[in-house]
Amino acid sequence: MLRLQTPALLVDGPALESNLAAMAAARPGPRLRPHVKAHKCTDLARLQDRAGHHNFTCATLLEMERMAGAGLGADLLLANEVVDASRLTPLIAAGARVTVAVDSMATIEAAAAAGVTEVLIDVDVGLPRCGCAPADAGPLADAARARGLWVRGVMGYEGHAVGVEDREDRTRQVDESMVTLREAHGEVGGEVISAGGTGSYDINRVATEIQAGSYALMDTAYDRLDLPFAPALTVLATVISVSRAGWAVADCGLKALGMDHGNPSLAGGGLVWFCSDEHMTFSMPEGEPVPVVGQQIEVIPAHVDPTVAYHEVLHVVDGAHQEVLDVWPIDMRGW
Repeated sequence: MLRLQTPALLVDGPALESNLAAMAAARPGPRLRPHVKAHKCTDLARLQDRAGHHNFTCATLLEMERMAGAGLGADLLLANEVVDASRLTPLIAAGARVTVAVDSMATIEAAAAAGVTEVLIDVDVGLPRCGCAPADAGPLADAARARGLWVRGVMGYEGHAVGVEDREDRTRQVDESMVTLREAHGEVGGEVISAGGTGSYDINRVATEIQAGSYALMDTAYDRLDLPFAPALTVLATVISVSRAGWAVADCGLKALGMDHGNPSLAGGGLVWFCSDEHMTFSMPEGEPVPVVGQQIEVIPAHVDPTVAYHEVLHVVDGAHQEVLDVWPIDMRGW
């Protein structure tokens, strides 16, 4: 029986291995560029590397540094604009292959100033976030080449579409975004069209590489899409208070769970009423006894990425969740 200080992150080892194998079969080798922002753990990234995925996507400079430091720098993409890329200079000098997403002259200049030699032109494909206007992609590519940079291709994230629950509608929206990205690629050139996520890994027919990350651990948001990946991450929590009125309180709240995709779910069923800073108020399924103080429960987060970033370690457990097999530092937290 597990008795850990809670809240604590658990990773079901067999479920994780199954998820990695399923993705490796569907998107082998360079057809997947796993996004490490989802798990922020170089030990887990090593498993992805062993599964044949040697190229990685990062969201922060610190992730780039830690991946390179762990010997996983064969092909790293910083899929985020930065206006000071100087921390990448030592990575390049040490032999890491570094590519940076750019969408403006300012970010092109930042890359060049840091000694970065390879870039992707980031294109807005419908998500109001980073990315240049499609009409600007070609001129920016020309400007990058004039600055001495190798433009490997384009990047565009259809993040507004990857979580759409209806598969037909999700496919339609992904296709619309990829029409835009394909047209931009025609103006930019290069061998890479980088896009996608866990929700579009099998329906994005344009991208040469998919930047999926959540597939390894999963969460309730993606689990609604009927994907061939099982929830492998839970938050172990302890019941700290029980009400005679029928509800109970566990010690995992807003500071232990990513809540931007809604409430978490109880692994054994039941209803989460709400979360506050350090508390989760919940009730058990009808007909089941109210839990007792000290009882431990497992909670499935709605969004894996921010949940992981709140914690310091992952406890890898066996399929029965009775034994801790390993403890992995979440060593890419921070900036």
